Amino acid sequence: MDDGFRIKINSPKESEMTIHDATVSGFKNAAIAGVVASGPVLAGCRAFPWAKANLNYTAQALLISSASIAAFFITADKTILENAKQNSRAKFNKSVSERP
Repeated sequence: MDDGFRIKINSPKESEMTIHDATVSGFKNAAIAGVVASGPVLAGCRAFPWAKANLNYTAQALLISSASIAAFFITADKTILENAKQNSRAKFNKSVSERP
């Protein structure tokens, strides 16, 4: 039975800073990917006859933004997973050191 009440309990190493760090690094890589993807897309649409005829401005924007969106989510996911690994290792090492 779900009454809509949920409690979020962060693990010791996981905090709002983890989410903030993932977001910041995601935005940085999204900006870089957008700049890097825009060069070949815009140059290709001017140089290749097929691309010039078939890719309008909307298609060009979608190609560039899809690279940026993918870079954001991949980077944010990797950052969160890395923090989760560190947290798991810390818990394991703590439990091993507490054994008699």
